Amino acid sequence: MTQALLTITEAAAKRIKVLLEGRGKSSYGIRIGIRSKGCTGLSYTLEFADVAGPYDDVIEAHGVKVLVDPKAVMFILGSQMDYVEDKLSSGFVFQNPNEKGRCGCGESFHV
Repeated sequence: MTQALLTITEAAAKRIKVLLEGRGKSSYGIRIGIRSKGCTGLSYTLEFADVAGPYDDVIEAHGVKVLVDPKAVMFILGSQMDYVEDKLSSGFVFQNPNEKGRCGCGESFHV
């Protein structure tokens, strides 16, 4: 049995659709990446994608396309992407089984 690279909740897909529609130009989807940042080392990045790169993994869920940068695959394997709104904040949230720790502010993580 193989593990899914990334699952996307319906709430995340709805928010992605809103962002893509508000961009004002045609987009292929969004790309998820990882970069060095924060107290514990890594953070997620999201950007609009006009085309899929030759090595991007493409995940289609709930009518949206999410590309995963090839350098991020080993860090997010098995993760779930969700979108959460509450009274004080809103944003994409990743449930990542590979995380070994997270900084107190929630900005970064390490594996």
